[in-house]
Amino acid sequence: MRASRLLRMLLLLQNRGRMTSAQLAQELEVVPRTILRDVDALTEAGLPIIVTQGNQGGIELGFRYRTRLTGLATDEAEAMAVILTRPLPELDALGLGAAGARARSKMLESFPDGVRATIDQARSWYRFAAPTDADPDPRIAALALAIKDRRVVRIRAGSPRQRVVHPVAVSFADGVWHLVDGLDPGHPTSLQDCGDINVSAKAYPA
Repeated sequence: MRASRLLRMLLLLQNRGRMTSAQLAQELEVVPRTILRDVDALTEAGLPIIVTQGNQGGIELGFRYRTRLTGLATDEAEAMAVILTRPLPELDALGLGAAGARARSKMLESFPDGVRATIDQARSWYRFAAPTDADPDPRIAALALAIKDRRVVRIRAGSPRQRVVHPVAVSFADGVWHLVDGLDPGHPTSLQDCGDINVSAKAYPA
């Protein structure tokens, strides 16, 4: 357990930068005193751990130290195999299918050889068929771009029931996409009820 916790601490410091002992204790579900003992252990192992005192102080890695250690146990590597293998039609719907494929490849290559071998083996055990649904609804990708650019959108465009929305998110649940309107975030609108949409060149306030 301690070895796993030390690896997690190392990865937290590597990815998040300076953290306080209280923040680390909360992330690792231990008391701050345990964090201080773990810092001593990492220092004794030769890792460049820097501890700064004071209100703006904390614990961090020095000398731009980076590690390729993942801390993945065998079952965690097998779970990662499922994550990297299972098709995600939602990515295609959002216009991120190609980006997702590149990200999966990069993530796999980032693992050490032993972990990568376990993932490759598990991918041969757990197989998932690609979805056979029709092409994704082009409105979803258009809304995703509108969200990122904070564009005003008209739903049910051209109809007497048209409505101006400020899209802040799309959600997917039980096979249905919903649009979250910043003007009325508590009442998401089903994409089935959005009809035609028109994305304006006008941006809404942040």
